[in-house]
Amino acid sequence: MSDGETFDEMWGHDATLRSPYQDFHEWFAEEDPARLRAKQREAEEIFRLTGITFNVYGRAEAEERLIPFDIIPRIISGNEWRKLSRGIEQRVRAINAFLHDIYHNREIVKAGRLPEEMIAANEAYLPQMIGVQPPGGVYTHIVGIDLVRTGPGEFFVLEDNARTPSGVSYMLENRETMLQMFPELFSRNRVRPVQNYPLDLRRSLAACAPSGTSGKPVVAVLTPGIYNSAYYEHAFLADQMGVELVEGHDLRVVDGRVAMRTTRGYTPVDVLYRRVDDEFLDPLNFNPDSALGIPGIMDVYRAGGITIANAPGTGISDDKAIYSYMPDIVEFYTGERPLLQNVPTWRCSEPGDLAYVLDNLADLVVKEVHGSGGYGMLIGPTASKKEIAAFRRKLKARPGNYIAQPTLSLSTVPIFARSGLAPRHVDLRPFVLVSPEGVKITPGGLTRVALKKGSLVVNSSQGGGTKDTWVLEE
Repeated sequence: MSDGETFDEMWGHDATLRSPYQDFHEWFAEEDPARLRAKQREAEEIFRLTGITFNVYGRAEAEERLIPFDIIPRIISGNEWRKLSRGIEQRVRAINAFLHDIYHNREIVKAGRLPEEMIAANEAYLPQMIGVQPPGGVYTHIVGIDLVRTGPGEFFVLEDNARTPSGVSYMLENRETMLQMFPELFSRNRVRPVQNYPLDLRRSLAACAPSGTSGKPVVAVLTPGIYNSAYYEHAFLADQMGVELVEGHDLRVVDGRVAMRTTRGYTPVDVLYRRVDDEFLDPLNFNPDSALGIPGIMDVYRAGGITIANAPGTGISDDKAIYSYMPDIVEFYTGERPLLQNVPTWRCSEPGDLAYVLDNLADLVVKEVHGSGGYGMLIGPTASKKEIAAFRRKLKARPGNYIAQPTLSLSTVPIFARSGLAPRHVDLRPFVLVSPEGVKITPGGLTRVALKKGSLVVNSSQGGGTKDTWVLEE
């Protein structure tokens, strides 16, 4: 139950059962805890047999792990989701317009809404994309927007993931597992389906094929290979879409097209869903030592011969310093007030903000502007004096590398613990598909949960788990 200060999505602030959880609560009260514990073990076995793993780096050697799965669903009402969807779509459209602008006329800089150095000095900005018009005008074909909740109608955007957002395979497998283990729950609750995502993804990617494409567009998924932390997802999505999973050595430029090796020779590819970072995409244009990319693919792309999803150079919109300008970005390109708010953010590159952050490190969350996965960050309230002192030195040495935010009271959702239901902090990553035909948001997304009591870190690489996310029909 809620502690009165933290908003619990099942029990609210005042230990009153919220309506989205009504049917679930009745079902749970009828269940034998021993059966549920057996089902929790069964879920873990399903994930193990399916091979749903990820790799943890930064140790002596890479370690492959199962992502813990909790059987208690996170439930969002249809009305809540409708409001969230409007805000998500507004933000995604603004990000796409922002990317087009900074690689073309830079109107937002001319208008004084964004400092020039935020673009020119940003390592994620690709000069090779200046003047390039992606097929269909789409830069961000697949987007993951990380959201946190602090109250009944209070959602904040924590991060934008417009480069290569991951985790959608876990969303799909979580639902499949719940349907398999608790079919009766879905007959008692009208839950919107997520299983169409792979088909929607393929259709959305095909709709972004270059204008000269003849016949059915050929789509492929580019993976760095089996040692990548998200390789399971790459293989899963290729299989579910019914397209080829390829590595850089399977592709080459042939007669001005990017073609993949098959048993019948080389077949041209129209749309490449790449899960390889910009730096490694093309050794002729970026990192010359890359063995993961395709020499010359950027030349074909600039000539309009292939769609790369997401477009090269979209990583600048993931940047946490750019994130701090997102309210201005949304308003500039949509002419509307943002429907989803940012978490208040201090830019450590600015002397006044840096002074405030250094004085309040014990109360703040400090993140690297290009960081991800929960690495390289400080959570002041849970850090030791020694950790804060070490971080202070890093911050003073490279202030422009960091932003800081207040420690939010993230909402909690129950997990199935030994003692029964116990609250744990969560976030949510909805997945968004963008094509010339429009914006499509999968109802729900990936809920990540901090399994340790009191922890605010939900990243799987830091010990977090996942849940099935339900959006109820209105």
